[in-house]
Amino acid sequence: MISTEKNPDTTDEVRRPGRWIALAVLVLAVLLVAVDATVLGLATPFLSEDLKPTGTQLLWIGDVYSFVIAGLLVSMGSLGDRIGRKKLLLVGAVAFGAVSVLNAYATTPEMMIVARALLGVAGATLMPSTLALIRNLFHDPRERSLAIGIWGAMASAGAAVGPVVGGFLLEHFWWGSVFLINLPVMAVLVVVGVKLIPESRNPAPGPWDMLSVGLSLVGMIGVVYAIKETASHGVSWDSAVAAVVGVAALTWFVRRQLRLPAPLLDMRLFHHRGFSGAVLADLLTILGLSGLVFFLSQFLQLVQGRGPLEAGLAELPAAIGAVTAGLLAGFAARRFSVRSVVSGGLAAVGLALGSVTLLDQHTDYPLLGAMLLVVGVGAGFSFTVTADVILSSVPKEQAGSASAVSETAYELGAALGIALLGSIVTGVYRGFPTPAGVPAGVEAAAHESLGGAVESAAALPAAQAGPLVSAAQEAFVDGLRSAAGVGAAVLLAAAVAAWFLLRGQKLEDGIEHP
Repeated sequence: MISTEKNPDTTDEVRRPGRWIALAVLVLAVLLVAVDATVLGLATPFLSEDLKPTGTQLLWIGDVYSFVIAGLLVSMGSLGDRIGRKKLLLVGAVAFGAVSVLNAYATTPEMMIVARALLGVAGATLMPSTLALIRNLFHDPRERSLAIGIWGAMASAGAAVGPVVGGFLLEHFWWGSVFLINLPVMAVLVVVGVKLIPESRNPAPGPWDMLSVGLSLVGMIGVVYAIKETASHGVSWDSAVAAVVGVAALTWFVRRQLRLPAPLLDMRLFHHRGFSGAVLADLLTILGLSGLVFFLSQFLQLVQGRGPLEAGLAELPAAIGAVTAGLLAGFAARRFSVRSVVSGGLAAVGLALGSVTLLDQHTDYPLLGAMLLVVGVGAGFSFTVTADVILSSVPKEQAGSASAVSETAYELGAALGIALLGSIVTGVYRGFPTPAGVPAGVEAAAHESLGGAVESAAALPAAQAGPLVSAAQEAFVDGLRSAAGVGAAVLLAAAVAAWFLLRGQKLEDGIEHP
């Protein structure tokens, strides 16, 4: 017998008025959070001149945002499940806007570090809330796949859009403007969100375990810090200690979740082969995308001599590819299969990385642009479908926690991409021979980074500066080729693994019913 009682998951609610407007605001917020992670790189020279931070302070200004986001995503996803995802999103949006002002008008390095950390706290509330709310806005799985496609496209495109936005603002305004652009977007999010976004939460969430929150924070920050420090400076005591503490905290976190009646993150989700395969593919897709975009930014500016805005625009094909593929991903996964789309996306990113091994200092842009387009398309297909699989593999009341897992994979993938590929680039780069007659201080600065080589060479006579910069650029390109080869092997191996892990996995079809 069919019940005639109104069901909130059927046609009236499936076609919720204003859902696409609400989605537009949600994905714009996601884009801003992603852009904020990359836009500071271009502003660093201007910020350094104004605030005069030490080398260590500059590293913390650059890294603390992503450290805090990575450390708090799981906790904030679980908090949204408990107190309400809409409430957490709106509070986070107000905080993100307010702290953006603090970032823009920071007057000391210490104030900037604190402001960036607070921005990370606010960012951690926004990312999982947006994806979890999409599940509540779109009950029709086909519409939801398209919505997640748009969301994934914006998240993937953020890394490529950041340099464009930053380049434009820095050529027309002062460095604080890269933070003030957040204010109008967050204002619109709050106004639209209050009216059009429905509240959703876990109806029986249980207590929020503070020890688990602390273990998650310490564990993720420890691991991400160790990865980044090892990539930048090689293995050291502080990075080794951070790695040990981080792994120990995460191990304790996992064991505690398995014992708690109402865990912060239900580890039993990982018993689902499709869920685990999607998380792994998620992480490795972003590893390839972020690592490539990060080092190509340096290649375009410091090797080929492009300005910040021109370099940012040169990376746009990655964003265009990600957006286009994200919109088509749900249709493709239903027309073919989840595993073929995800494996194909990973293989495309891997092959594009493989083509970077053919790069040299004088490679023409059409080849670079085509390679970036393929990376964007591959990442858009893979990242979007895996996000859909992760979100649809769990009960609705756990949507926040599942979204946080997807976002944590994103953050870890970004950190690992820059760190692992970066350690290879740095290792090859530092071995280049210095031309005769270069002073010891300049030689040391030149071997630290390509940026250091270009900057320190400016103080040398032309007869020494030219050969030094040329040798440094050649070494950087050699390192980039080596890292791309390793990255390609990892992504192609991941494509094979995804083919088996996602066997039989399908996206939902039709209208959901409880």
